[in-house]
Amino acid sequence: MLYIIGIGINEFESLPLGSIEILRNSDIVYVERFTGFISDEFIESLPDKLQNTNASKSIINTKIKFIKRWFIEDGREILDNARKSQVCVLVYGDPLVATTYNELLVRARKLSIDFKVVHSSSGILSLMGESGLQPYKFGKMVTMMDDPMSSITVYNTIYENMCLGLHTLILTEYNNDDGINNFQSSSDPFFLPPGRVIELLLEREKEMKLLNFSDDSYGMVASKIGQKESTFNSGTIKSLLKLDYRGGPNSIIIPGRLHFTEIDSIKYLTTMFDEPTDNTMRLSRLAYRMLDKYIPNTKIAVDNMYQLIRTATSGLSKDFAPVIENAENYLLDAQDFYNQGKLELAILSVGYAEGLIDSIRFQKNMNPW
Repeated sequence: MLYIIGIGINEFESLPLGSIEILRNSDIVYVERFTGFISDEFIESLPDKLQNTNASKSIINTKIKFIKRWFIEDGREILDNARKSQVCVLVYGDPLVATTYNELLVRARKLSIDFKVVHSSSGILSLMGESGLQPYKFGKMVTMMDDPMSSITVYNTIYENMCLGLHTLILTEYNNDDGINNFQSSSDPFFLPPGRVIELLLEREKEMKLLNFSDDSYGMVASKIGQKESTFNSGTIKSLLKLDYRGGPNSIIIPGRLHFTEIDSIKYLTTMFDEPTDNTMRLSRLAYRMLDKYIPNTKIAVDNMYQLIRTATSGLSKDFAPVIENAENYLLDAQDFYNQGKLELAILSVGYAEGLIDSIRFQKNMNPW
């Protein structure tokens, strides 16, 4: 039998009801720390929590093994032991937030191994709730690693969410593998500092110039949610960079379009250093940038092509004037769609107009560009 137990975001207070008896009766308890940090103090306290003089067995007789990510992803030893013994995996937060466990359960089902998931509080939902922002206004979530390539993905995700007016939750790199041998506990995990996340985003802005992300952009930083020393700060990037973040886990929220109730929540539910601002107003949408360039350029090409066929000695005006007129109509449609915010249709219409101009250019070797 395989049990996967989420211990919540406050390990000393949120161990789910019913999990105590499961742990008492487990032959092997695996403790993983790649989805979140489970402290040595918690593990050391387990025998006292689970000691029961009326029980025939206690956690003292149970094997506790600390495992790395690869051990869960490989899964073979876990599943082999679960065939003949009661096996439990302790997970930070809620276990099925990590897709690794969904995959493990699928494999268990295929092998006809019984399993049960014991859910608990989720750090992600807790972050959204404590931010004061409306959960259904969050877009795609993303994780920032201490790697410039990772920052490209994060930057693009923020941009895509921002185009829809949505908020972006950025989880940050957490790594405890370096301090764990195969089955030994450790402290001193690595938490990516919020300042490093902001630094990487500012570097991407220099290259991509879509978010206009700067010291004046608005952000929120959550640290150690669920713990006694948890903090939730909000303000401009300039203000957030001045704060001293030690340890973790840390998460960053880049808000999109803010409702007035969300603004009130930020003011009263977080430590606010600056008045909330709408980051979407700073957005430089790629489609707008393309159209601001292509519509005027194509208009010049249409006018130039009219001039070229009128002055041609072979009398091209009669044959090709209707084609250019059609291109001009597409261009007018593009401008109308642009004004209506129908950017995909605007780009499509510009493309049709340019295609018609190019057809004359290639056929008659006349370059209006």
